[in-house]
Amino acid sequence: MRINDVILRTVTKIVVFIILTFGVYLFLSGHNTPGGGFIGGLVLASAFVLLYLSSDIESVQKSLPLDFKMVAAFGVLLATSTGFGSLLLGVPFLSQTFAYFDLPIFGKTELTTVTIFEAGVALAVVGVVVTIILSISEDE
Repeated sequence: MRINDVILRTVTKIVVFIILTFGVYLFLSGHNTPGGGFIGGLVLASAFVLLYLSSDIESVQKSLPLDFKMVAAFGVLLATSTGFGSLLLGVPFLSQTFAYFDLPIFGKTELTTVTIFEAGVALAVVGVVVTIILSISEDE
């Protein structure tokens, strides 16, 4: 029997947006201040877990057709490819570089290879955490 949890579903729509926004903020601020790919990925994963808790798994997977095992694998591939990219350029493994670009809306902006590495870490964390939670929920 399905419990009528209208309040939880309504609040979840708002809270998931807030959690996703905060997770992206933590991810983007990570290489200069506390935060980064790991904690940003954990916060992003908590938004997906909240979606799965407020609704049934089938309806969330229908509206969000992601295989989180593939998300984790792509994250690991992205993070390690930044390390091997530095080896191809003749510098030590996982060396970083940065440059300043004049972007139309944002003005002078620093772009760095650490952000690509942190994106891989965030995707790996999101994929692993959601996969673990989904596999725990399948155990009965």
